[in-house]
Amino acid sequence: MRRRWISPSAVIWLLVAAAFFLLPLIATLLFSLRNIQTNKCCSSAAYSLIIHDGQFWHTIRLSFVLALETITISLLLFVPTLYWVHLKVPRLRPVLGFMALVPFVVPPIILVVGLLNFYKGSPSWFYDKPYGFLAFAYVILAFPYMYFSLDAGFRAIDLHTLTEASLNLGASWRTTLLRVILPNIRAAALGGSFLTLAIVMGEFTIASLAAFKTFPTYIQFINETQPYEAAALALLSFLIVWAAMLGLLFVGRGRPRPAQAAATR
Repeated sequence: MRRRWISPSAVIWLLVAAAFFLLPLIATLLFSLRNIQTNKCCSSAAYSLIIHDGQFWHTIRLSFVLALETITISLLLFVPTLYWVHLKVPRLRPVLGFMALVPFVVPPIILVVGLLNFYKGSPSWFYDKPYGFLAFAYVILAFPYMYFSLDAGFRAIDLHTLTEASLNLGASWRTTLLRVILPNIRAAALGGSFLTLAIVMGEFTIASLAAFKTFPTYIQFINETQPYEAAALALLSFLIVWAAMLGLLFVGRGRPRPAQAAATR
């Protein structure tokens, strides 16, 4: 069997891409290892201060819960909506596509001011709590990413054939959506979830103007007051977010089942 060799140009571009990605991380790591008193390498004092800071764990827990809440609400809203639009009213797809572009046009600073004024008279459990107001704002902010990911997933499958086969085998609409359609768009749902997680973990404007202390606002506070700790926090946040994405990937992965076998259950 003939062996395939990687071309030298491909190796060069891979090295350039790796350097572009890794060199800033290495520089940040070396800066974060400097001793706070002597300004010399190497010391883990910055990491120790961050890890033992209670605000670090509080804010990152809050941001993760907000991310999971935003992902859950987005999937519950958009999966049934896109399924029905693709199946019954495809002429509404351009309308939804236009609506999905609105968060790109409206800056977050204008969005949060409008939402704060609009929901000023709402109950305190929604307006004054991050799990209410912020989660709703983040669903709007993540709408384009979740919509276009799911839309691509629905367009990649034969939706009408799968639905008709499932209904003809005696499955209900709920069973069809959960056991036939959803497993076939798992990759698209995971893609939208990854983007939503990254957005929530890095969103600063809305949380800051709404006076909520989330992980991005904590990073900004540390960056303004403690330079070495800020570098350590940047690396820690990078690793934590990537670990969360990997965890979300493993949770979302499941053993694929044939659509017809799922429909008969």
